[in-house]
Amino acid sequence: MDLSGSLNKKIKGDCLMLNMDKKLIKRQQEGKMIRTGIVGAGQMGRGMVTQMVLMQGITPAIVSDINVENAVHAFHYAGVKDDQIAIVDTLSDANKWIEAGKYVATANADLVSQANLVECAIDATGVPDVGAKVATDAMKNGKHVVMLNVETDVVIGPYLKKFAAEHGVIYTGSAGDEPGAVMELYCFAKAMGMDVKVMGKGKNNKLDYDCNPDTVLEEATRRKMSPKMLCSFKDGTKTMVEMTAMSNATGLIPDVIGGHGIAAGLKELPDLFRLKEDGGILNKHGVVEYVNGIAPGVFVAVSTENEEIAYQMRYHSMGNGPLWILYRPYHLCNLETPLTVAKAVIDGESTIVPIDGLVSECITVAKTDLKAGQYIDGIGGYTTYGSIATAQESDAKGYVPYGLVTKKARMLKDAKKGQLLTLDMVELDQSTLIYKLRKEQDAMYNK
Repeated sequence: MDLSGSLNKKIKGDCLMLNMDKKLIKRQQEGKMIRTGIVGAGQMGRGMVTQMVLMQGITPAIVSDINVENAVHAFHYAGVKDDQIAIVDTLSDANKWIEAGKYVATANADLVSQANLVECAIDATGVPDVGAKVATDAMKNGKHVVMLNVETDVVIGPYLKKFAAEHGVIYTGSAGDEPGAVMELYCFAKAMGMDVKVMGKGKNNKLDYDCNPDTVLEEATRRKMSPKMLCSFKDGTKTMVEMTAMSNATGLIPDVIGGHGIAAGLKELPDLFRLKEDGGILNKHGVVEYVNGIAPGVFVAVSTENEEIAYQMRYHSMGNGPLWILYRPYHLCNLETPLTVAKAVIDGESTIVPIDGLVSECITVAKTDLKAGQYIDGIGGYTTYGSIATAQESDAKGYVPYGLVTKKARMLKDAKKGQLLTLDMVELDQSTLIYKLRKEQDAMYNK
């Protein structure tokens, strides 16, 4: 199910950040600063604020966090002094101080979507329902949206893409996060006429399906991370979310539920990513995958039917083929997010968005034995983790979309550790905005 062929013309102009430095300098010189609003001042938001303050042509005009001191501290990390920061609670004060050139900190996330001079809102919370509200509120107010919150995108990304188009703004995932980083390689390969056989990422943390916020607390504290965030990395959920975003943006699908997740070095991948009949591990090509051993990089495996191009690839020391690996050995996550903002505002283009409808789904797996009547939690929690399946299989078997699982979700039936949860087993919280928008999205595609 590789839908990517029909995207070639669009892809050629969509992904690279060439000349963005010059474009931002020009904005600075013309006094046309791109004013952004950031929701969430944890590790991701904090680094983003710092990076943006150091850049030309763009500024973090307003930062919100449920703990306003986190927003203030984010500015401090960037070297901003207290007399340059205004702490506000109302829209009128936010507008006044942004217009006066102050950096604004607030506990009220609504102000990010409403402030007059903000051109682009960024969600960096990692909470699916919060992302849904931030995105829709911002777009209603005519602001572009950069979703660093991939957890929201894999549930309602197609809806948000259409909603943005209706309001004349851009909705996009972020450069630097693995899906955005590998999308640049994908676009590069497709623009050159290569066939992309595999697309994926390295896994940063050793896989531990049993971990929870308590077991990772010491490490999280040492690394200045949220325990829930670190847990979502270690139990594989974040990788599954990111692979789902890659799939939805390209049409590539998982070869098997959860992917193969081989342990390998870069030089081994061309042979391992052959089909089984040719001595490799894959049942088919046109897939998303992850690899233990090449983190923090991202990659695409490409091929060509043309003998001359195959010769040229060998000549350029890319290997013998028939598969070649294009590899980016880093992703700078939140530090690259401002580039996506600039791309949206200046060029009117996205970095990564779903094609149209879900190609894959991030589904829910029991982390422990679960009992009927028990309340469960979602991303980075104690009771469940995420995996990836094709949307076709997920719809057919009724798997629970992971981003819809909240602390108010309740088990209706017992489940064993490692079992894929289905909708007849779980009572979801239907009061959340993301649940309602997912229902609207499903209706769009007649599910």
